[in-house]
Amino acid sequence: MDTHIPHRDLSRRERQIMNIVYRRGRASVADVLAELEDSPSYSAVRAMMRILEEKGHLRHEKERARFIYTPVYPRQDAGESALKIVFQTFFDNSIEKTIAALLNVSDTALSDEESNRLAALIEQAKSGQDENS
Repeated sequence: MDTHIPHRDLSRRERQIMNIVYRRGRASVADVLAELEDSPSYSAVRAMMRILEEKGHLRHEKERARFIYTPVYPRQDAGESALKIVFQTFFDNSIEKTIAALLNVSDTALSDEESNRLAALIEQAKSGQDENS
């Protein structure tokens, strides 16, 4: 996990915007506006996307007369960075407490396949192997 990923607290609306941009891969202000629930004005969305760019979460390129925004970091890296902060702040750096909490908040039971994959990951962690080895 890249520890240089800037992680700043995002507002609810900023998280919604990031979710849309991650899902689409790239998006204009109009694209985001079309998908936001209870959407604010075009200029408000444009301002929030500019702020997300200043915070280091988005970048833009000009395509004809509009800006197209893309995430600076892959979703996986950003998620790992956010999870690391939650892990340290709320679960005392305890893998056991973190996994127990994740299992408690899930609305669905683990499938046999998921359970087997998790067991394999635990075995790899116990032996110190990287999952990509």
